[in-house]
Amino acid sequence: MPRAGISDLPLHGGDAPKWLFHRMVRLASAITDIMIDEFGTEDLLRRMADPFWFQAFSCVLGFDWHSSGTTTVTCGAMKVALEDHREVCVAGGKGRVSRDTPSEIAAWSERNGISVEQERRLVKASRMSAKVDSAAIQDGHQLYHHVILFDRRAHWTVVQQGMNGDSGYARRYQWSSCNLDAFVEEPHTGILGKPQLSALDMTARESDASRRTSVDLVRDGIDHLKNQVVVVSKGQSTLSEWAGEKPLKLHMPRDIDWEVLRKAYEFQPRNYEELIATEGIGPSTVRALALIGELVYGTKPSWKDPVKFSFTVGGKDGVPYPVDRQAMDKSIEVLRAGIASAKIGDKEKLDSINKLRRFVPPDITV
Repeated sequence: MPRAGISDLPLHGGDAPKWLFHRMVRLASAITDIMIDEFGTEDLLRRMADPFWFQAFSCVLGFDWHSSGTTTVTCGAMKVALEDHREVCVAGGKGRVSRDTPSEIAAWSERNGISVEQERRLVKASRMSAKVDSAAIQDGHQLYHHVILFDRRAHWTVVQQGMNGDSGYARRYQWSSCNLDAFVEEPHTGILGKPQLSALDMTARESDASRRTSVDLVRDGIDHLKNQVVVVSKGQSTLSEWAGEKPLKLHMPRDIDWEVLRKAYEFQPRNYEELIATEGIGPSTVRALALIGELVYGTKPSWKDPVKFSFTVGGKDGVPYPVDRQAMDKSIEVLRAGIASAKIGDKEKLDSINKLRRFVPPDITV
């Protein structure tokens, strides 16, 4: 049974107190050092991409388990804790800091002997994950936080977050290079957030035909595409309407950047990944191509909200899914061992174990 469900991440204003953040940095440094020694950097990165483990780790560090700050403050603490580390790097951050991600990747790569090809792959992972979650997935959340964690062998994890200004709730998107087949099809290890009725998800397997149609539309040429948009925007009657069937009514974005589409046509993208990687291709263009494909050619994208994870890894009553007890036990075991072996005071160890105990269901032994 897949681990899936929901987790609310409401916006909590203000910053983490300095005394708490300093403590989080110290704990994060101690626990991650132990984990790297015991399991290696790739395993640490894989766990940081696991929504349940990330949530438990944040709780152990001392932050609220359900706050939007769980993402930003925990990643910030990790970045400070590992800033001089020679095996793992944390690049990016909140707001404008996220724009420095490529230069931070380049600087760390140069200092630690990462090849140009590996650096290129890391920058691509950073840019593509941000592009996918801002354009290929349109769920009403604006990205404001982006972090990539990576090691010397170019294994990586991306943790980013978006905010819905109307609801005041955040949504976290997590990625891992482990077992990633494609940036544009089911790429996430988890998406946490408050569910909504619908969202355009071009990364869903059900959107495969829509993705291929979008590429074909661009490759056919901008004049042909303009004609299709004109037909759609005018709401031309169809034969199905004359036959008494209910017509499909879709809202076509008006701010399509035709110059960007012309450049994409000249580039002739081979697949959907190359299409959305084109500079300037944004949410409006992605949505317009999907709507044209659905209305004119019948290739429907997925309109199901992609939220698919719960911090509780299911529920003991089987709702929304049975608890994945094996995964839960393993995560707790790793965190508990890391705390026990960390070079921190006995009181800090006890406090951390107590926080972990409060996080898990009462019938799980910590």
